[in-house]
Amino acid sequence: MDPVAPPSEGLQSLARGLAVIEALAAADEPMTLARVAQSAGLNRAVTRRVLLTLVDVGYVLAHGRDFTLRPRVLELGEAYRASLRLPALAVGPMQDLTRSTGRSSALGVLDGADVVHVERVAAGRIVDAVPDIGTRLPARTSALGRVLLAALPEDALRDVLRGGVSAPSAEDDDDGKLVATLAGVRAQGHCVVAEELQRGLTSVAAPVRDATGRVVAAVELALTTVTLPDGCVPEEDVAAVRAAAEAISAAAAGL
Repeated sequence: MDPVAPPSEGLQSLARGLAVIEALAAADEPMTLARVAQSAGLNRAVTRRVLLTLVDVGYVLAHGRDFTLRPRVLELGEAYRASLRLPALAVGPMQDLTRSTGRSSALGVLDGADVVHVERVAAGRIVDAVPDIGTRLPARTSALGRVLLAALPEDALRDVLRGGVSAPSAEDDDDGKLVATLAGVRAQGHCVVAEELQRGLTSVAAPVRDATGRVVAAVELALTTVTLPDGCVPEEDVAAVRAAAEAISAAAAGL
Protein backbone atom coordinates (compact mmCIF):
# COMPACT_ATOMS: atom_id res chain seq x y z
CA MET A 1 0.00 0.00 0.00
CA ASP A 2 1.26 3.47 -0.89
CA PRO A 3 2.01 5.19 2.46
CA VAL A 4 1.24 8.62 1.01
CA ALA A 5 -2.01 7.67 -0.68
CA PRO A 6 -4.78 10.21 0.06
CA PRO A 7 -7.51 9.15 2.49
CA SER A 8 -10.79 7.91 1.13
CA GLU A 9 -13.52 10.44 0.42
CA GLY A 10 -15.44 9.16 3.44
CA LEU A 11 -12.50 9.70 5.77
CA GLN A 12 -11.87 13.10 4.20
CA SER A 13 -15.46 14.11 4.88
CA LEU A 14 -15.18 12.96 8.49
CA ALA A 15 -11.94 14.87 8.96
CA ARG A 16 -13.45 17.98 7.46
CA GLY A 17 -16.52 17.72 9.66
CA LEU A 18 -14.38 17.38 12.77
CA ALA A 19 -12.24 20.34 11.67
CA VAL A 20 -15.35 22.50 11.34
CA ILE A 21 -16.70 21.38 14.73
CA GLU A 22 -13.34 22.12 16.34
CA ALA A 23 -13.27 25.57 14.74
CA LEU A 24 -16.73 26.40 16.07
CA ALA A 25 -15.93 24.98 19.52
CA ALA A 26 -12.83 27.17 19.82
CA ALA A 27 -14.73 30.36 18.95
CA ASP A 28 -16.03 32.75 21.58
CA GLU A 29 -18.88 33.92 19.35
CA PRO A 30 -20.87 32.85 16.27
CA MET A 31 -18.75 32.53 13.12
CA THR A 32 -19.41 33.35 9.49
CA LEU A 33 -18.71 30.80 6.76
CA ALA A 34 -15.54 32.68 5.81
CA ARG A 35 -14.20 32.60 9.37
CA VAL A 36 -15.00 28.90 9.76
CA ALA A 37 -13.23 28.13 6.49
CA GLN A 38 -10.16 30.08 7.55
CA SER A 39 -10.04 28.52 11.01
CA ALA A 40 -10.63 24.98 9.73
CA GLY A 41 -8.12 25.35 6.87
CA LEU A 42 -10.71 24.50 4.21
CA ASN A 43 -11.93 26.30 1.13
CA ARG A 44 -15.30 28.03 1.33
CA ALA A 45 -17.15 25.65 -0.97
CA VAL A 46 -16.14 22.61 1.11
CA THR A 47 -16.85 24.45 4.35
CA ARG A 48 -20.31 25.39 3.15
CA ARG A 49 -21.15 21.78 2.32
CA VAL A 50 -19.88 20.58 5.71
CA LEU A 51 -21.78 23.28 7.60
CA LEU A 52 -25.04 22.55 5.79
CA THR A 53 -24.64 18.85 6.55
CA LEU A 54 -23.99 19.56 10.24
CA VAL A 55 -27.05 21.84 10.29
CA ASP A 56 -29.17 19.08 8.72
CA VAL A 57 -28.11 16.51 11.32
CA GLY A 58 -28.59 18.91 14.23
CA TYR A 59 -25.05 19.62 15.40
CA VAL A 60 -24.78 23.20 14.11
CA LEU A 61 -27.23 26.11 14.26
CA ALA A 62 -27.42 28.57 11.36
CA HIS A 63 -28.75 32.03 12.16
CA GLY A 64 -28.50 34.35 9.20
CA ARG A 65 -24.86 34.31 8.10
CA ASP A 66 -23.59 33.04 11.47
CA PHE A 67 -23.00 29.49 12.66
CA THR A 68 -22.68 28.07 16.18
CA LEU A 69 -22.57 24.61 17.72
CA ARG A 70 -25.80 23.18 19.09
CA PRO A 71 -25.97 21.34 22.43
CA ARG A 72 -26.66 18.09 20.59
CA VAL A 73 -22.88 17.80 20.28
CA LEU A 74 -23.09 16.71 23.94
CA GLU A 75 -24.25 13.39 22.60
CA LEU A 76 -20.84 12.88 21.03
CA GLY A 77 -19.28 12.85 24.49
CA GLU A 78 -17.70 15.16 27.01
CA ALA A 79 -15.62 17.06 24.44
CA TYR A 80 -18.36 19.61 23.78
CA ARG A 81 -19.08 20.13 27.47
CA ALA A 82 -15.38 20.78 28.06
CA SER A 83 -15.43 23.44 25.35
CA LEU A 84 -18.49 25.07 26.89
CA ARG A 85 -17.04 26.99 29.83
CA LEU A 86 -20.32 28.23 31.25
CA PRO A 87 -21.16 25.06 33.25
CA ALA A 88 -17.84 25.23 35.08
CA LEU A 89 -18.41 28.90 35.88
CA ALA A 90 -21.94 28.17 37.06
CA VAL A 91 -21.10 25.44 39.57
CA GLY A 92 -20.09 27.79 42.41
CA PRO A 93 -23.23 29.98 42.31
CA MET A 94 -25.38 26.88 41.85
CA GLN A 95 -23.81 25.25 44.90
CA ASP A 96 -24.51 28.41 46.89
CA LEU A 97 -28.12 28.36 45.64
CA THR A 98 -28.62 24.72 46.58
CA ARG A 99 -26.92 25.19 49.95
CA SER A 100 -29.02 28.23 50.88
CA THR A 101 -32.35 26.72 49.80
CA GLY A 102 -31.79 23.02 50.39
CA ARG A 103 -33.10 22.35 46.87
CA SER A 104 -31.55 20.97 43.69
CA SER A 105 -30.54 23.36 40.92
CA ALA A 106 -29.93 23.00 37.20
CA LEU A 107 -28.42 24.94 34.32
CA GLY A 108 -29.94 24.60 30.86
CA VAL A 109 -29.48 25.86 27.31
CA LEU A 110 -31.92 25.97 24.42
CA ASP A 111 -31.60 23.60 21.48
CA GLY A 112 -34.44 24.11 19.05
CA ALA A 113 -37.69 23.33 20.87
CA ASP A 114 -35.89 21.57 23.71
CA VAL A 115 -33.96 22.61 26.77
CA VAL A 116 -30.79 20.61 27.42
CA HIS A 117 -29.42 20.31 30.97
CA VAL A 118 -25.69 21.07 30.96
CA GLU A 119 -25.01 21.25 34.71
CA ARG A 120 -26.71 20.17 37.91
CA VAL A 121 -26.23 20.39 41.66
CA ALA A 122 -28.32 17.86 43.59
CA ALA A 123 -29.53 18.54 47.11
CA GLY A 124 -29.70 14.86 48.05
CA ARG A 125 -33.48 14.71 47.94
CA ILE A 126 -35.26 12.17 45.75
CA VAL A 127 -38.49 13.97 44.98
CA ASP A 128 -36.92 17.19 43.69
CA ALA A 129 -33.79 15.75 42.04
CA VAL A 130 -33.03 17.53 38.77
CA PRO A 131 -32.42 15.56 35.54
CA ASP A 132 -28.99 14.27 34.63
CA ILE A 133 -26.62 16.31 32.48
CA GLY A 134 -27.54 15.88 28.82
CA THR A 135 -31.25 15.35 29.54
CA ARG A 136 -33.46 16.92 26.86
CA LEU A 137 -36.98 18.18 27.71
CA PRO A 138 -39.62 20.21 25.85
CA ALA A 139 -38.79 23.87 26.49
CA ARG A 140 -42.39 25.04 26.52
CA THR A 141 -43.29 22.97 29.60
CA SER A 142 -40.39 23.88 31.91
CA ALA A 143 -39.33 27.03 33.73
CA LEU A 144 -35.83 26.72 32.25
CA GLY A 145 -37.23 26.42 28.77
CA ARG A 146 -39.69 29.27 29.06
CA VAL A 147 -37.00 31.65 30.26
CA LEU A 148 -34.93 30.73 27.22
CA LEU A 149 -37.86 30.92 24.80
CA ALA A 150 -38.82 34.32 26.20
CA ALA A 151 -35.42 35.66 25.17
CA LEU A 152 -35.81 34.72 21.51
CA PRO A 153 -36.61 37.30 18.84
CA GLU A 154 -40.19 37.06 17.58
CA ASP A 155 -39.29 35.39 14.27
CA ALA A 156 -36.99 32.85 15.94
CA LEU A 157 -39.65 32.01 18.54
CA ARG A 158 -42.21 31.48 15.78
CA ASP A 159 -39.85 29.09 14.00
CA VAL A 160 -39.26 27.11 17.20
CA LEU A 161 -42.95 26.80 18.01
CA ARG A 162 -43.84 25.66 14.50
CA GLY A 163 -40.87 23.50 13.69
CA GLY A 164 -39.61 21.90 16.90
CA VAL A 165 -39.59 18.14 16.44
CA SER A 166 -39.63 17.45 20.18
CA ALA A 167 -42.33 19.96 21.07
CA PRO A 168 -45.87 18.69 21.60
CA SER A 169 -48.19 19.42 18.68
CA ALA A 170 -50.02 22.63 19.42
CA GLU A 171 -52.82 24.63 17.82
CA ASP A 172 -52.39 28.33 17.08
CA ASP A 173 -54.45 29.21 20.18
CA ASP A 174 -52.07 27.24 22.39
CA ASP A 175 -49.08 28.95 20.83
CA GLY A 176 -50.78 32.32 21.32
CA LYS A 177 -51.27 31.59 25.01
CA LEU A 178 -47.65 30.54 25.33
CA VAL A 179 -46.44 33.71 23.59
CA ALA A 180 -48.47 35.77 26.07
CA THR A 181 -47.00 33.77 28.96
CA LEU A 182 -43.49 34.33 27.62
CA ALA A 183 -44.11 38.07 27.44
CA GLY A 184 -44.88 37.99 31.16
CA VAL A 185 -41.72 35.96 31.83
CA ARG A 186 -39.68 38.49 29.87
CA ALA A 187 -41.19 41.39 31.82
CA GLN A 188 -40.70 39.95 35.30
CA GLY A 189 -37.26 38.48 34.68
CA HIS A 190 -38.01 34.99 35.96
CA CYS A 191 -40.44 32.12 35.44
CA VAL A 192 -42.39 29.81 37.74
CA VAL A 193 -43.92 26.58 36.42
CA ALA A 194 -46.06 24.45 38.73
CA GLU A 195 -46.65 20.76 38.02
CA GLU A 196 -46.70 21.04 34.22
CA LEU A 197 -43.61 18.98 33.58
CA GLN A 198 -43.95 16.65 36.57
CA ARG A 199 -46.67 16.24 39.17
CA GLY A 200 -45.60 17.53 42.57
CA LEU A 201 -42.75 19.61 41.14
CA THR A 202 -42.66 23.39 40.92
CA SER A 203 -39.65 25.13 39.45
CA VAL A 204 -38.43 28.70 39.25
CA ALA A 205 -35.83 29.85 36.73
CA ALA A 206 -34.00 33.03 35.76
CA PRO A 207 -31.89 33.98 32.71
CA VAL A 208 -28.11 33.90 32.49
CA ARG A 209 -26.61 36.56 30.19
CA ASP A 210 -23.25 37.07 28.52
CA ALA A 211 -21.26 40.29 28.40
CA THR A 212 -23.50 41.67 25.63
CA GLY A 213 -26.69 41.04 27.60
CA ARG A 214 -27.74 38.12 25.42
CA VAL A 215 -29.47 35.27 27.26
CA VAL A 216 -27.24 32.21 26.86
CA ALA A 217 -28.62 29.88 29.53
CA ALA A 218 -31.01 29.69 32.48
CA VAL A 219 -30.63 28.49 36.06
CA GLU A 220 -33.47 26.70 37.82
CA LEU A 221 -34.43 25.68 41.35
CA ALA A 222 -36.61 22.59 41.87
CA LEU A 223 -39.23 22.81 44.63
CA THR A 224 -41.69 20.30 46.08
CA THR A 225 -45.15 21.73 45.47
CA VAL A 226 -46.75 20.35 48.64
CA THR A 227 -44.20 22.15 50.81
CA LEU A 228 -44.93 25.59 49.35
CA PRO A 229 -47.04 27.93 51.47
CA ASP A 230 -50.40 28.42 49.72
CA GLY A 231 -48.81 26.79 46.66
CA CYS A 232 -46.73 29.91 46.01
CA VAL A 233 -42.95 30.07 45.63
CA PRO A 234 -41.50 32.11 48.53
CA GLU A 235 -40.04 35.46 47.52
CA GLU A 236 -36.73 34.51 49.11
CA ASP A 237 -36.43 31.51 46.79
CA VAL A 238 -37.18 33.66 43.74
CA ALA A 239 -34.60 36.16 44.93
CA ALA A 240 -32.05 33.38 45.47
CA VAL A 241 -32.51 32.07 41.91
CA ARG A 242 -32.21 35.55 40.43
CA ALA A 243 -29.08 36.20 42.51
CA ALA A 244 -27.54 32.94 41.27
CA ALA A 245 -28.35 33.88 37.67
CA GLU A 246 -26.74 37.29 38.17
CA ALA A 247 -23.63 35.70 39.69
CA ILE A 248 -23.28 33.28 36.76
CA SER A 249 -23.88 36.15 34.33
CA ALA A 250 -21.11 38.17 35.98
CA ALA A 251 -18.76 35.22 35.60
CA ALA A 252 -19.85 34.67 31.98
CA ALA A 253 -19.17 38.33 31.19
CA GLY A 254 -15.51 37.66 31.83
CA LEU A 255 -15.27 34.89 29.19
